[in-house]
Amino acid sequence: MLKDLILKNRSYRGYDESYSFTREQMESLIDGARFCPSSKNAQPLKFYAAYEKKDVDAIQPLVRWAAQLPGITLPHPGHCPTGFIVICQDTDISTNLNMFQRDAGITAQTMLLLAAEENLGGCMIGNFIADELKKVLSLPENIRPLLVVALGRPDEKIVLTDVGEDGSTVYYRDENDIHYVPKRSLKDLMLN
Repeated sequence: MLKDLILKNRSYRGYDESYSFTREQMESLIDGARFCPSSKNAQPLKFYAAYEKKDVDAIQPLVRWAAQLPGITLPHPGHCPTGFIVICQDTDISTNLNMFQRDAGITAQTMLLLAAEENLGGCMIGNFIADELKKVLSLPENIRPLLVVALGRPDEKIVLTDVGEDGSTVYYRDENDIHYVPKRSLKDLMLN
């Protein structure tokens, strides 16, 4: 069952904008993530849940999507996420921003797996305008955004494929806007 969720959990860049989140749904995702391991058990991560349209619309222009697909605007107009969770670090707990990058990744993956369980999806976004995001969300000085997780009801098709003979892992879209994600084989990953 976990492997099914892992396969279902893709980096979606197209969403059904008619879907809306509740505060309870966002709290449920964050609550599941708070039980994740944390380096030194310091637990410096804090979360901003954006589910109201004004907050979601303020965040959307500050994130950069699909850098490997220049010339394509993603999400397509009318297919933006309807929620975001901004994973932040409280520098009053720790000023070492590098140490807790893995914590941010673990919590983001946990939230996305919980979302997949509810037939929702998302995308981790590390490319965003941090200073503007901090300002738009009125975050205090000690709170630093580390990672943005877009969320919504997926409205696109993603296909996993094998890495070709050229070895390229670059994702791409075909003429029907189907998103293809090349994955290395298990044989290519095993060292013994």
